[in-house]
Amino acid sequence: MNAMDFTLEALETPALTKAHLADLLFEQIGLNKRESKDMVEAFFDLIAGSLIEGTDVKISGFGNFQIRVKAPRPGRNPRTGEAIPIGERRVATFHASAKLKEQIHGSIDAAAPQEVEWSVGAE
Repeated sequence: MNAMDFTLEALETPALTKAHLADLLFEQIGLNKRESKDMVEAFFDLIAGSLIEGTDVKISGFGNFQIRVKAPRPGRNPRTGEAIPIGERRVATFHASAKLKEQIHGSIDAAAPQEVEWSVGAE
């Protein structure tokens, strides 16, 4: 299967949403709306489930999602100034891949591109 190139026009909102991703699958790949929505939900459920289990998620050419354990530390209530201990907690972190960083940095050098190229399929 050849890689298929998709063009994402400038977004009307400042963020790419799950609903917008589902619409793109519907319009550009030809899935029906229900399948598109289910595919996007399943994708993010897999990522979230893996992170909840403590498994890192690595997406080649995009980046890594990791769980990090933050140590307990002293804190304070900003309203009263009272010292409050903050317990140990797990947080999700994201580190962009070198390829993504390079693409982002390259877009600064270009004259404000209005389109983003997306490639989907086998390499």
